[in-house]
Amino acid sequence: MSEGRPESQIIWPAQLPFVALAGVRTRRIFALLIDLFLISILFWAFFIVFAVLGIVTFGLSWFLIPVLYPLIAIIYNGASISGPRMGTPGMAMMDLEMRRNDGTPANFWVAAAHVILFYVSWAVALLAPINLLTSLLNNDKRCLHDIVAGVVVTRSA
Repeated sequence: MSEGRPESQIIWPAQLPFVALAGVRTRRIFALLIDLFLISILFWAFFIVFAVLGIVTFGLSWFLIPVLYPLIAIIYNGASISGPRMGTPGMAMMDLEMRRNDGTPANFWVAAAHVILFYVSWAVALLAPINLLTSLLNNDKRCLHDIVAGVVVTRSA
């Protein structure tokens, strides 16, 4: 607790030791690749189900296929980051976890907002370089979408 401010308002990333952030950028890239691979596997499994279901529903379920990948990605990230490991399977493999700015675990809605901001930052051409540049310019190695979502990714060990 610091001078008159409740503990929940303390900005936690500024208190992190150097080892908690060592190698985070590189590990996040590999974690992202692993997670995109796993999300793609889930997408294709659901795609096959919806394609077959489309025959039974006279093509009505095919209208859901375009929103399938983003929906799977949001649920995948939200459920796994808000879980006990505080990270996606890719983040767990890379020894990473995500917490809110005050050090508490992120809930489903924060994790879902974070992944939506991530995909929006990559969909808008000018935001992608700004997103990465932000990570290079601040000490806690957070990207722009991390700052907006109010989270920080650290080493879990």
